[in-house]
Amino acid sequence: MNGKRYTDEFKIEVVKQITEQGHKVNDVASRLDVNPSSIYNWIKKYGSDNSDYKIQSDHQSEINRLKKELRRVTEERDNLKKGRSVLCQRVPVRYAFIYEHRTDHAVTRLCSVMRVHPSGYYSWVKEPKSRRQKRDEHLMGLVKQYWIESGGVYGYRKIYTDLMELGESCGKNRVHKLMRLAGIKSQVGYRKPRYSKGNVSHIADNYLQQDFAVSEPNKVWVTDITYIRTYEGWLYLAVVIDLFSRQIIGWSMQHRMHSDIVLKALLMAVWRRKPDNNVIIHSDQGSQYTSSEWQSFLKTHNLTCSMSRRGNCYDNAVAESFFQLLKRERIKRRIYKNREEARRDIFDYIEMFYNPIRRHGNNGYLSPVEFEKNYDINKKSVY
Repeated sequence: MNGKRYTDEFKIEVVKQITEQGHKVNDVASRLDVNPSSIYNWIKKYGSDNSDYKIQSDHQSEINRLKKELRRVTEERDNLKKGRSVLCQRVPVRYAFIYEHRTDHAVTRLCSVMRVHPSGYYSWVKEPKSRRQKRDEHLMGLVKQYWIESGGVYGYRKIYTDLMELGESCGKNRVHKLMRLAGIKSQVGYRKPRYSKGNVSHIADNYLQQDFAVSEPNKVWVTDITYIRTYEGWLYLAVVIDLFSRQIIGWSMQHRMHSDIVLKALLMAVWRRKPDNNVIIHSDQGSQYTSSEWQSFLKTHNLTCSMSRRGNCYDNAVAESFFQLLKRERIKRRIYKNREEARRDIFDYIEMFYNPIRRHGNNGYLSPVEFEKNYDINKKSVY
């Protein structure tokens, strides 16, 4: 517009919009309401060919350079604060840090701070996981699956055996590492009961003598009783175990610990196994096992009574070991509202998990049921 006057500073800035920022003259003139011819005159006077402009331009360039350097130093300082712990990590970890902060800072700057080459970073972006990482993810899924299927009680040795059976190739240490990374482990640490020493008492001979190596089924059985706490009161569990395979062949659960509980557990074992030979049944000297009903039942079904001396738990260690597994792997992890809930859960552990599925170290990491099946198959092949 005519009559308007502009300072030199204003004119220089208008010129910069065109010569440095790349805007068109007509666009700048329209926006500032200035005659385009005036802007062309300003460009001749204050443009790059003008000595005053050159001095001012050099001065501005130095300012811009210093600002850029300040931004770079500030970015490096901020990145170092965020990624100080990452610098000592492996290269893929640093790549992941760069990828996470790529929207906040320039990738080239992040690569410089993290001491990696940009080309390596961009290659990682296309394929961020190595073959070993993919393999670990595959194995991790299987490890978690088998651990969950075990009820959260298996350790790395049993899960390793599961993986080998599936045909996967990996080492025990790798399985242990994957479990540690996933924060899963075997259920351990249930407190053992204390026993008091008893006086020597002779009711029946001790035919077991801590010899737990049995060559065939239905040769030696052991039996014992334990108790489970519920909000409704105690629930007592009696079991009969075949020493050959460690299979629970008889059990009974009642709210009172009378001789009837052990007789029902033994009756289940006899009905299941139907032994045609004499079987040694070993127990402690609890009142349930010294009763006349118990002794009469043994004679009727061709069972030989064997007992430890009072207070000696070592001969019945297999039964005690099972109770420890039950309480460590299942009962410790639950609070039962009543006896019926406890019965259901203990049945599930014995019949649905322990006998058919749980791997046992004494059986070469086969379940009790599988161990006896293999014995039957080998026996038939011999004949």
